[in-house]
Amino acid sequence: MLDLLQTMSTACRDLDPLVKLIKKGLFPIIQMGVPILLIVMGSIDLGKAVLSSDDKEIKGATSKLIKRAIAAVAVFFVVTLVSVIMNMVSDSDNDISDDAVSWKKCWNSIK
Repeated sequence: MLDLLQTMSTACRDLDPLVKLIKKGLFPIIQMGVPILLIVMGSIDLGKAVLSSDDKEIKGATSKLIKRAIAAVAVFFVVTLVSVIMNMVSDSDNDISDDAVSWKKCWNSIK
């Protein structure tokens, strides 16, 4: 049992930089940055349309802003949805042999 803990600890330490990069760098950028960027771009398009005073262009920009807002909400929740699905799939820790390490334990052990 102690050997398994040492193996897991070593494997998790080896993955530590990669998991930290994903968990602390990539996920927040995707979850926060992309929706903000989509909404700002939609607002800029709508502002240009309002300044042009063309009703057809304003309607087109409004519909584009709504589509981008829906996409922003979807992107925001994708990270959470993927995490929930992966946790449900990885609950089968019974299949892990003594030599293998559960990625879920490594993921949750890194703060």
